[in-house]
Amino acid sequence: MGENAAPKNNHHYHHQVFDISVDVLPQIGSKCFDDDNRLKRTGSIWTASAHIITAVIGSGVLSLAWAIAQLGWIAGPAVMFLFSLVSFYTSSLLADCYRAGDPVSGKRNYTYMDAVRSILGGAKVKACGFIQYLNLFGIAIGYTIAASISMMAINRSNCFHESGGKNPCHMSSNAYMIMFGVTEILFSQIPDFDQIWWLSIVASVMSFTYSSIGLGLGIAKVAATGTFKGSVTGISVGTTVTQTQKLWRSFQALGDIAFAYSFSVILIEIQDTIKSPPSEAKTMKKATMLSVTVTTAFYMMCGCMGYAAFGDHAPGNLLTGFGFYNPFWLIDIANAAIVIHLVGAYQVYCQPIFAFVEQRAAQKWPESEFITKEISIPIPGFRRCKLNLFRAVWRTMFVITTTVVSMLLPFFNDIVGIIGALGFWPLTVYFPVEMYIAQKKIQKWSTRWICLQMLSLACLTISIAAAAGSIAGVMLDLKAYRPFKSSY
Repeated sequence: MGENAAPKNNHHYHHQVFDISVDVLPQIGSKCFDDDNRLKRTGSIWTASAHIITAVIGSGVLSLAWAIAQLGWIAGPAVMFLFSLVSFYTSSLLADCYRAGDPVSGKRNYTYMDAVRSILGGAKVKACGFIQYLNLFGIAIGYTIAASISMMAINRSNCFHESGGKNPCHMSSNAYMIMFGVTEILFSQIPDFDQIWWLSIVASVMSFTYSSIGLGLGIAKVAATGTFKGSVTGISVGTTVTQTQKLWRSFQALGDIAFAYSFSVILIEIQDTIKSPPSEAKTMKKATMLSVTVTTAFYMMCGCMGYAAFGDHAPGNLLTGFGFYNPFWLIDIANAAIVIHLVGAYQVYCQPIFAFVEQRAAQKWPESEFITKEISIPIPGFRRCKLNLFRAVWRTMFVITTTVVSMLLPFFNDIVGIIGALGFWPLTVYFPVEMYIAQKKIQKWSTRWICLQMLSLACLTISIAAAAGSIAGVMLDLKAYRPFKSSY
């Protein structure tokens, strides 16, 4: 997921829906400026690959062992490989949409929304904005649930070991969600997260920390038992689930894997950092191939080793499954890394929503002091803090809403599946395919047009199945659930 790379380019997001672009004369031949009169870009295949890898490897990796457990040793890795191929192919199509018209000298698109606006335009821009913001809202809910589970896992692990394994240490997740919500309310008052440039570095380190610990523990558990658990067909029918439940869970697993590969929305921003010549598209395609290969290999190892360690009982969140094992302090470090990562990632993903609403409000009521006035508050030992009343109220209400929804629906796997299904087809497949067709002026009903539309239709079918499976999972969980009474 794009939580790690986003901060570097986050200022682009602030102009996703209402952009005012000014054409300026390029300084041709300048050593300091590119053709759009911006400072010379210095990015390479290696920096672009690093941005993509750190963006993709996030909390989605934690549910992959569960996803493979539903599908089995053959279908699980095969589906993951298939998603990686589709993601690479559509990302390559998207790379050709960075410049409108000529691939070398055409007008640059600085964000995903800029590309949709300049190439497709009309109602599709609004549809893309709605899906993107709804997806980000869902991610905020998913991150709140994931962070609370990790905080609770630390407490339960310590409680379990202190009691010598006699106390099951059941506890409610609500208090941890409220703690996470309060933290996010405080962080959300920072006007622009570009100010915290170190966030991307911290997020990258934390995501690799917990992913690597999860992988290492899976390998250690398999080595200790000397056996690879699991089966060719996945979770056993009859002993663990019914035939219907297995079908819905298999669909939900598709959503979980899709969530792990939903990174297209940040690719244009990353491409905007690449120097030329050679053309940005050529470099970006190589960077995408390298990063998708590395990411898929890492996902395969984490998912497969988790399944080999736990078999049919692979947990929805890999690290919570290790909660009662030694060395428990290592599990605590991994869960703490998840929480630190998600505190920052939540803000990065919510910034586009915050910026969009605040821009709309400022445009509609430009004379309102409640919306536009900045109050300077002195903080001893620090520089003055600028507080805007509308920003404070609106962002606080947003965080409270995501926290309450998380407390009402505290189902990590189901929420991740829904988010993955919601974002994968439109943002990773449909818009890149439609933009590529429009950009390259591909003839309707030509062989290439038909193949691209078949790919889009197939991915739409997968997304619908994944969404149905995840919704069915929520409905099943709700049968044995009372609002605000969740316990683990």
